[in-house]
Amino acid sequence: MLSSKLAKKAVTSSMPISLNPQMMRQIIMDHYEHPRNKRDPKDERYRKIRMDSVSCIDDIFVFMLYENGRVKDCCFDGVACTISTASTSIMTELVIGKTIEEAQYIIDQYLHMIHEEPYDATVLDEAIVFMNTAKQAARIKCATIGWNGLESLLEEEKEHHHDPK
Repeated sequence: MLSSKLAKKAVTSSMPISLNPQMMRQIIMDHYEHPRNKRDPKDERYRKIRMDSVSCIDDIFVFMLYENGRVKDCCFDGVACTISTASTSIMTELVIGKTIEEAQYIIDQYLHMIHEEPYDATVLDEAIVFMNTAKQAARIKCATIGWNGLESLLEEEKEHHHDPK
């Protein structure tokens, strides 16, 4: 994990954080070879969504369990390329234990970073390794597929718990 001091530097500095490309590759490969939270929970309490891509091998399910006002668990399963697997693995670690609003904020900041917009790096931790994704337009879908899936699940959860008056 990146230290919060390193992440804070990215948001407070006028220049983007300079990560060694080799270090970035190592983090991505670690999450690809040893993905965190890659499993099918086979539990009906989980919301799930299938996400696939016509431009890559990506065909995954994203699962989320929301209880007591927090994302109790988030996981994924299926076939995905290195970028999709690593980014989704990192995402699951970042959102477990968060409220819907906190998880949405993390997703928003990640997507801002991917699209080269101003973002808060302090909440991205290892996801910061995807900061140069916009330079490879074909990889944007890969880097965001799991994040977009989770965003849809969070929206479903908000609608489910909305109390119309």
